[in-house]
Amino acid sequence: MFIGRFQPLHNGHVHALKDIFAQEEQVIIVIGSAQACNTPDNPFTTGERVMMLESVLEGLEVPCSRFQIIPVPDIHNYRKWVNHVKQYVPPFGVVYTGSETTRQLFSEQNHQVKRIVLRKKKVLSGTEIRRRMIQGENWESLVPRTVFKLIQQLDGVQRVRSLSF
Repeated sequence: MFIGRFQPLHNGHVHALKDIFAQEEQVIIVIGSAQACNTPDNPFTTGERVMMLESVLEGLEVPCSRFQIIPVPDIHNYRKWVNHVKQYVPPFGVVYTGSETTRQLFSEQNHQVKRIVLRKKKVLSGTEIRRRMIQGENWESLVPRTVFKLIQQLDGVQRVRSLSF
């Protein structure tokens, strides 16, 4: 299982997905903060994030039979969060994460957790990409081409800018 907000999906996520699919036959991809959209930190809807994931996985030639994409809303309660996630997803073996908080919470409930090495974490982050969109800086090279095109179709840069004020 791999959990992310994908606001937006970026090249760091792609590297992580490649690594995970190289190790696992089946992958559950959880879209976190599924209820959140049209806010500065969560400008894209769950449906748009699903489209981003599907376009990238198609480009990686990952058959649909190898993954499930499952939206999970936040509950803003760390003590209950792991059980909350488990209510939405089928049984899973390993949690892949680059988040220390996620690692700790799932480990405390005796789940196997594998750390993802996040490449260029300061640059390959949704926060940095959204900042660059707002400032009119280059962000295009930080996301897969299919995600760039989707964001263009959605007028996503303008949305991110308008939400920042």
